Amino acid sequence: MLLNDTNVLSKGGFLDVLMVMDGQGGGIGRAIIRRLREAFGEEVEILALGTNSVATSQMMKAGANRGATGENAIVTTAPMVDIIIGPLAIIMANAMMGEVTAKMTEAISSSKALKVLIPLTQERIKIVGVSDEPLPHLIDQILETIKGGEIDV
Repeated sequence: MLLNDTNVLSKGGFLDVLMVMDGQGGGIGRAIIRRLREAFGEEVEILALGTNSVATSQMMKAGANRGATGENAIVTTAPMVDIIIGPLAIIMANAMMGEVTAKMTEAISSSKALKVLIPLTQERIKIVGVSDEPLPHLIDQILETIKGGEIDV
């Protein structure tokens, strides 16, 4: 994802630009990026957006192309990507022990990007109709969603 001379988003030869967002220790984001990289190689650009530097660092180590940290980075990037992936908490203000701000959730919710959310949260939220699956199975479902033609990559 690059801005060209006229400040228009250019994908730099990538098919899609994926934003993976996580906070706290970055473990969920790290696992997602590792599996995305295994599945798609360099066909997609993966941006690691962390609510803190530890989360961003962990996601970068997993193979993200670029990373950034904090509210402004997330608010600025969310409108410019094709797909946003992360735990359910990324659309809940004050989630992750306060790391997710209202501005972050507004930017993510308002983005035209497809949001692929993992129903894992430490918040007092229960989504009915969703089975309790371990993280590796949920990441498999993300890959199936992308590969299965539900979205273009």
